[in-house]
Amino acid sequence: MKLLTREEEIVAIDAGAGITLEGALGVPPDARGVVLFVHGSGSSRLSPRNNYVAGELRKAGLGTLLMDLLTKEEDADYQTRFNITLLIKRLESATGWLMDDERTKKLRIGYFGASTGAAAALAASVNVKTKIGAIVSRGGRVDLANEYLGRVKAPTLFIVGGHDDIVIELNRSSFELLKCEKDLVIVPGASHLFEEPGTLEQVSGHAAKWFKKHLEKK
Repeated sequence: MKLLTREEEIVAIDAGAGITLEGALGVPPDARGVVLFVHGSGSSRLSPRNNYVAGELRKAGLGTLLMDLLTKEEDADYQTRFNITLLIKRLESATGWLMDDERTKKLRIGYFGASTGAAAALAASVNVKTKIGAIVSRGGRVDLANEYLGRVKAPTLFIVGGHDDIVIELNRSSFELLKCEKDLVIVPGASHLFEEPGTLEQVSGHAAKWFKKHLEKK
């Protein structure tokens, strides 16, 4: 495996049907959980926002896996980007990989989803063969998973930018469908991408607190 940074290394994940997906795994010493990042449409595991959050989670003692759920050819197809069913299957493969890998198989798993990736994370949590310990959505199109939300059992946190009016309303409506432990946080002054100074730091802080609370449980 190739070294990516001092904290991460490139891994290959078998997604079936001859598809191999690339990911970046970082597991700090004495990790107390591992978070699988699910990026939104048109983004990738190289997303600077998700990588920033992942770095903050590792500082908090959590492992991270950032990966591409689609191949380059698939991502070039606009329709495929919104194929939630396909994204769910890929996420299930990645979750199974975490359950089998020596570095992560004893750790509780959480999902961090952005945009359409949040919908895939919520839906996949209903179907995977292990209990997902916690879910965090950043600016998520969680409405795309509305048919699954009533069956989500993992404690779920929605984080939305205060200036992201349409997504706020979508999140509020979807939030009512959740029957699990849940919370909705609106970050003041933030747009959909949380590009404003200090807003992504707030996302990281809320996410780290949520994951540590739920993934460290025995």
